[in-house]
Amino acid sequence: MMPALQQMKSTLYDEMELIVRTSVNLLSKIKQEDLEFRPRENMRSLRELAEHLAAIPAVDLTILQQKTEDEVRTLEAVYAAEEKVDALIARMQDGVKALRDYMDGLTDDEFLHLQTKPFYLDHAATQAKWLVEIVTHLQHHRGQLFTYLKMQGYEVNMFDLY
Repeated sequence: MMPALQQMKSTLYDEMELIVRTSVNLLSKIKQEDLEFRPRENMRSLRELAEHLAAIPAVDLTILQQKTEDEVRTLEAVYAAEEKVDALIARMQDGVKALRDYMDGLTDDEFLHLQTKPFYLDHAATQAKWLVEIVTHLQHHRGQLFTYLKMQGYEVNMFDLY
């Protein structure tokens, strides 16, 4: 039987993998001509949302590792430079692997107690909290992507989320 902490981490990984798999399925549906769709002037375009969603695993890992704002912006620019959704999907999957490798490399004590502070906050969070934050961040933007596709008339439904 798996120790409780490993079981909890595995559950979070499973949820992250589900979100990524279903995000990939949603991203794969996007037609190139729809990438500039923007629901409102003060919202991201479909392209910008796809770039942000795909970048979350790698960018959030970079942030939790306390990299500089310049390093984070440089990484985000790599995603923004991608022309094709397929390239974003590949980068997203690579980011998830890097994130898991990092988390798996932590001792249980580090996972539960090591705190890191991002450049944009004045307080730190544990690595466990970061993993939960990354899962919810992915979930939030996957929901936005689903809504954008619905607004554009794509055939998507709740089964695309499971």
